[in-house]
Amino acid sequence: QICLSLVKLLFYLAHSPLGSIALLDFQPRQFVMVDGNLKVTDMDDASTEELSCKEDNDCTLDFPTKSFPLKCSVAGKCEGINEKKNLFNAYRYFFTYLLPHSAPPALRPLLSNILNATGDLRYGINETLRAFEKVLHLYKSGLYLQKRPLLLKDYISLKGFRTVEGEDYKCWPSYSHLGCLLSIHSAEEAAAICNSQLQCQSFIVTQHRTWTGRPLASFQSSWTDLIPDTNAVVYIKRSASSGERL
Repeated sequence: QICLSLVKLLFYLAHSPLGSIALLDFQPRQFVMVDGNLKVTDMDDASTEELSCKEDNDCTLDFPTKSFPLKCSVAGKCEGINEKKNLFNAYRYFFTYLLPHSAPPALRPLLSNILNATGDLRYGINETLRAFEKVLHLYKSGLYLQKRPLLLKDYISLKGFRTVEGEDYKCWPSYSHLGCLLSIHSAEEAAAICNSQLQCQSFIVTQHRTWTGRPLASFQSSWTDLIPDTNAVVYIKRSASSGERL
């Protein structure tokens, strides 16, 4: 969410009515999330000036660990230098820390491609935004899910119930530090996640949703202490419930 919002912001800056705008003091502290959107807190160090040049050798974009040769346009300006400066800063301050760690396995190669392409400046802001929107579409639609055996049949569902909230086993990347709370596309995906975790014996799907509209599911190591909740469904492994009274 943070990276996509940042890319949308940089897309606007690259195509603003004032021309391409560079953020000269590009640091994470210069941004804040407002209603799920990343915004710049200080525009004092923004500039629409692009480096003047006479030849391509005048257009080197330097960073502490990398340099990029750019083209000198017929107008005597280094082509796209503001856009590329913003994009590489987004890569080194945001993408490298946020992109590799929390996506479903099937989407990680696409995010790795974005990471590599922006780190080498092979993508401009237009290509970067399209790549992010493709990943978002796959994520929201569930098209990233690979065909696999149907596992939900191995669970008993109890509508209108959930378990008592409390600390349980942890997982990554959980929305809660007290347990394993993940976003899912469907109960079928939740069953696959539960089957992949040794501790998991049940999971609860609620009506709480993430910014993409995906429901949240809580994965738990037991299924006892059920309480009524009209907005939840608890799924219990048949193997865990065998011999027990529901």
